[in-house]
Amino acid sequence: MAEHPDQLQREHSDRMETLLSSLKLGGLTLRNRLAVAPMTRVSATPEGIPTSRMSDYYTAFAEGGFGLVVTEGLYTDKAFSQGYLFQPGLTEACQRNGWRPIVERVHDAGSRMIAQLMHAGALSQGNAYSAETRGPSAIRPKGQQMAFYRGAGPYRVPTAMSSEEIAQAVNGFAHAAFVARDAGFDGVEVHGANGYLLDQFLTEGVNLRDDRYGGSVEGRFRLIVEVVEAVRNSVGSDFIVGVRISQGKVNDFTHKWSGREDEAAAIFGSLGQLPIDYVHTTDFEAWRPAFGEGPSLAALAKKHLPVPVLANGSLHDPKQAAGLLRRGEADFVSLGRGALAHPDWPRRVAKGAPLETFNPGMISPIADLANAERHRTGTVAVAGQSEASHRLSQNAAEPNSLL
Repeated sequence: MAEHPDQLQREHSDRMETLLSSLKLGGLTLRNRLAVAPMTRVSATPEGIPTSRMSDYYTAFAEGGFGLVVTEGLYTDKAFSQGYLFQPGLTEACQRNGWRPIVERVHDAGSRMIAQLMHAGALSQGNAYSAETRGPSAIRPKGQQMAFYRGAGPYRVPTAMSSEEIAQAVNGFAHAAFVARDAGFDGVEVHGANGYLLDQFLTEGVNLRDDRYGGSVEGRFRLIVEVVEAVRNSVGSDFIVGVRISQGKVNDFTHKWSGREDEAAAIFGSLGQLPIDYVHTTDFEAWRPAFGEGPSLAALAKKHLPVPVLANGSLHDPKQAAGLLRRGEADFVSLGRGALAHPDWPRRVAKGAPLETFNPGMISPIADLANAERHRTGTVAVAGQSEASHRLSQNAAEPNSLL
């Protein structure tokens, strides 16, 4: 039996009330529960400086109604952190100066902006500063480099990081956070997910170290602790600091924590003791059980954390996004594919306007903004979409998660 129009209108109103209510995040007030997820777009200059095209890209999300905009992952040092050619950085004055007007435009449009700080570690496939890679152990990463980020073939075998190189990486995160604050960002998000450096240290079978950074969950989690504490010391107590966490990785979509819910409790419990303002979980479909049955990853985070949880994963359907919030599994949600398909997703949903399905052609053959613009103007051929389609169908977790 078809639903009555009045019932449909009530359901729409209830969803909008849930999604568009304001939220306190540290000392900030977000105008709604909707964030743009970090998505690598490889569109900066070769020197890692953001461009005017990137400024328009980020401003469109703010003008479209998103309460929070999280940047793509920004590399944090000039040693081994850069993961992709044309990735933006946050290491020096010229990069800071490139971000300042972008942040101002986002603020002028009514949104807040957070810089995601990322060290690619062993998954680096394009670094202007080094031809070598570093990781917790000399283990070749699973999978193949991503062609739509200009990679080809297997990942290189990294060199296991020395104590000095670990300290250098920690200092890089702290310095980048300081630069982010100077650039006018409202906060930073420490990227501890998706298979990048901090997640590599956390992951069994990838981290084979026998020093203080290896072994137990506590040892493998130690680098995240040191990075977060260094970042907090760098920016002070009144600046937003978040952490992103996942099980799946860009090179290992189906990875699960072997300790299941007990390990999740240990990880989220440890995060809850750190000086952070939120945790950002990401999974392919955020509402699905994290381990085949039981709670979702976001729900497990909520259970063990005293801070707000930002959930990411195929939440471009307003019913799924609002449902996750109503059930108390998250406090706000981030969109990747939905935001790419519709930078004005919040305004469209509020009006009840139709939503189009994300077209993988926007990120193929290269996932940069120039390709997306050519695609929108109809000048891109459909050839070359198969790889991106395959990636999205498996996990949709391109570096920084087109979810």
